[in-house]
Amino acid sequence: MTTTETSKIVLVTGASSGIGEAVALRAAARGHRVFAGARRTDRLRALAERDDRIHPVRVDVTDLADVRNFVDRAAERYGRVDAFVANAGVMPLSRLDRLLVDEWQHMLDVNIGGLLHSIAAVLPRFTAQDSGHFVTVANVGAHEVVPTSAVYSGTKHAAWAITEGLRQESAPGIRVTTVSPGVVTSELADSITDPGAAEAMRGYRAHAMAPEAIAAAVDYALHQPAEVDVNEIVVRPARQR
Repeated sequence: MTTTETSKIVLVTGASSGIGEAVALRAAARGHRVFAGARRTDRLRALAERDDRIHPVRVDVTDLADVRNFVDRAAERYGRVDAFVANAGVMPLSRLDRLLVDEWQHMLDVNIGGLLHSIAAVLPRFTAQDSGHFVTVANVGAHEVVPTSAVYSGTKHAAWAITEGLRQESAPGIRVTTVSPGVVTSELADSITDPGAAEAMRGYRAHAMAPEAIAAAVDYALHQPAEVDVNEIVVRPARQR
């Protein structure tokens, strides 16, 4: 299949719900070909039924081979990859003294390891093309720490730092953006097992944004002229301080 001159090949991880789903739908509505990656294939199929420009692909970002296959499938079908939106993430918040070590490790594996796998999979393609746009969806936790967020904020600060390093090391033809959302309506909080953290999150999320607000920020960065690189966007609900 061919694409129009202005159509992009956009890959999105964590696309089965929330921000990733909103990013995929907005990009498809723009006329782009979107490869939507996540582990929940039933959700991806339902997403693809909403727009035939969305291609569902099962992806576990903790598996480097999986992410490489994700990139290769897009490149084999269309001959290039124009943008990679690294959105997959988990957020099982808890106080450190709860010692939920397995949950800490899971955050490290997904939020940091998954980002590094995404870079490793797509950067050689971008380098060969001398073009491409890598977008990391981080969090305001990259810039602030609150009780229960120590490990999560640590992973998001690492995501910010890794993405900034990628920007500095990349050729000018490769653009790099970090988008850091404030509180957004999503399923992320569903993974919180600590009762105290879950209760605090319910109050924190009382004035959450819709994920479409973050999709709009990603859309803005992706559609700047080639000579413009939007490095970082922080988006909070107006009532979040």
